[in-house]
Amino acid sequence: MQSQKRLQVQAMSIRSTISSSPPPWEVLVLVAHHLDPKSLAIASCVSNSWYMSMSSDHIWQPICMSHYPSLSNLKITHPFVSYNRLYGMAYIAAKRRVRGPSMPQFCLDSLIFDIHIMGTKKNHPTIIKIAKLGNEFCHDHNGVFRFDFGASNQECSSSMNGMLEDVQITWNVVLKDWSAVFTMMDYEGKARFSPGSVGWFSQELPSPRCCSSDGSSRMVADLKLVFCNRRDGGDKVRVDKVSLGILNVVNWRYVTVEDGIRYLQHFLVPC
Repeated sequence: MQSQKRLQVQAMSIRSTISSSPPPWEVLVLVAHHLDPKSLAIASCVSNSWYMSMSSDHIWQPICMSHYPSLSNLKITHPFVSYNRLYGMAYIAAKRRVRGPSMPQFCLDSLIFDIHIMGTKKNHPTIIKIAKLGNEFCHDHNGVFRFDFGASNQECSSSMNGMLEDVQITWNVVLKDWSAVFTMMDYEGKARFSPGSVGWFSQELPSPRCCSSDGSSRMVADLKLVFCNRRDGGDKVRVDKVSLGILNVVNWRYVTVEDGIRYLQHFLVPC
């Protein structure tokens, strides 16, 4: 009787050991072929044996070549790198490519736009001097960094002779707390002072320090003046409208407001 009970206890112990022991690696490998990459990554964290079974090259090679065939070629020149690692690197790289840019550290309301335009001749008066906060601009409906505003009561008239005149243009952007300034334009050009004429000026902007070493940003500061008759009907003209913007010369489009602020913060915010 005692020997029978002893046999029953031994049988129960064997069954318990079998039920608690992990499945053989052959079974894990068979199951692994039916799992997606995410499930494989989770299963490989169970134990060392599961990791070895779930991360073998013959499982990850077809997955890697199916999702990222170009990066799979790295295995040819670097055979020691596993397909499991190549897939993980490619997956993270793909996520970074579609990740949106970080939010700007300040808004347009934090900026003062200061514009001075004057003649280069000694007897030539100042044509216009304007200082505006960013929240005073009428934003473009397409959300681009281009702003139009009227210049009434803020300009001095220039003689209306219809001839090209030399002008000096200075456009500075200042943080509202006066902690930093960036010169967008310091330029000498020519403008025709006659009703209905347009003076269009642009100057290449420097590249942010972290983006390029050749000094070219592929962007320009863009400024436009529109002239009209004086309201009193005199023989002089006045600046009717001013347009400011940042233009990308690669596609000849204005950058978005957020991209424009991101560009400016490279020069206005300390590293």
